[in-house]
Amino acid sequence: MSTEGPWSDDAELAAAVALDAASEDEMEDGAEAVPPTPVLAVVGRPNVGKSTLVNRLLGRREAVVQDVPGVTRDRVAYDALWNGRRFTLVDTGGWEPGAEGLQASITAQAELAMATADAILLVVDAQVGATATEEAVARALRRSDRPVLLAATKVDDDRLMPDVAALWRLGLGEPLPISGLHGRGSGDLLDAILEVLPETPRDRIGVGIGGPRRVALVGKPNVGKSSLLNRVTGEVRSVVDSVAGTTVDPVDSLVELDGQTWRFVDTAGLRKRVRTASGTEYYASLRTRSAIESAEVAVVLVDASEPLAEQDLRVINMVEESGRALVLVFNKWDLVDEDRRLAMRRELERDLVQVQWAERVNVSARTGRSVTKLAPALRTALESWDRRIPTGLLNGWLSDVISATPPPVRGGKQPKVLFATQAQARPPTFVLFATGFLEASYRRFLERRLREDFDFTGSPIRISVRVRERRRRQ
Repeated sequence: MSTEGPWSDDAELAAAVALDAASEDEMEDGAEAVPPTPVLAVVGRPNVGKSTLVNRLLGRREAVVQDVPGVTRDRVAYDALWNGRRFTLVDTGGWEPGAEGLQASITAQAELAMATADAILLVVDAQVGATATEEAVARALRRSDRPVLLAATKVDDDRLMPDVAALWRLGLGEPLPISGLHGRGSGDLLDAILEVLPETPRDRIGVGIGGPRRVALVGKPNVGKSSLLNRVTGEVRSVVDSVAGTTVDPVDSLVELDGQTWRFVDTAGLRKRVRTASGTEYYASLRTRSAIESAEVAVVLVDASEPLAEQDLRVINMVEESGRALVLVFNKWDLVDEDRRLAMRRELERDLVQVQWAERVNVSARTGRSVTKLAPALRTALESWDRRIPTGLLNGWLSDVISATPPPVRGGKQPKVLFATQAQARPPTFVLFATGFLEASYRRFLERRLREDFDFTGSPIRISVRVRERRRRQ
């Protein structure tokens, strides 16, 4: 298609071409390799202030905090930086030896965090002192081959220093007084952490150039997100319970799947709109939104054994609006009979028409059915999300499409599309320069043809129109 035309500013055409070339160069450069960092596990009994201390050490509010015990349940990793050195902080749920039920699963997660960490930070409430639980934990830690630090929290002033000194009897070295709420002693604790952490972690996972692709597991409560994460990791990475809402913080895991390393993030189930949620549910919703924004592809889990709910549609819309690649995973497929399959087909045609482009996989996290199909679906969606169409090819295609199906007449005039460019990828975003407004129905038609001819399966597409009027003759 000819790019000559009645532009109001010819410089904008040159700028569009330059933008297209710069975007291509940016995509070719890729991301830098991300080196592995040493890991510090933060452990202690419930409600001693571990998550508050983690937020203080990070210098930002990441961990969900509330003044009730048992908010944190999984082991949650955060990137930390102090004095130019990077390391990973792993927040854990309350450690209670001999616990049963859900608390036993939480304790198991804390023990796994310690087993895979390079150093351990035991947190004790200085106002309460060392309980029988802490003494049992200290006996276990003294047998560990990992370096151990002891932090006495909630020390807001010097009046508690005698209580801090009493913690020497745990046999873990000098107790370091700190206030997670006010920050007292946090610098000294961070210095001590850097002294015991090695330069590189003892357990390394090769992530390759550019690091692993980031995958967010999202969905309403109790659809099986944590079960799927445990299935693909081959270990109990997230606490799973029949009670909905077990996961609160996003759980970050490096997963080796189909010969490739991925970074999976298990998120809290979205139960309410953020504006109407409260307490831990409010902060969990914010973390889930943040996890989607920082991911490259979102895996939305849907309970295939139940009709699509309003919550399912809201989560899917959230991912679509964020511009992330999308894979729909219909879990609990082992519970689906023929009648449910027919009903689901009708639901998909009625309720998910706006995301017909999404990749779909039917799995059972409980039995492992078809979980191996997840990695190919992720790759397909990400390839579409990364895809760029050269400007010449795009405009040649657009000329053929418009010749066969021109834009509808608007206000007695038929708009002409003068030029098109792909402004960016991730997601693919196209800018059309035209002499008049293009109807929404025609933009949807162009999007459909783009998907058919260039295979954008699994990725949203953005199309915007810039209207330029003809110059008046002097």
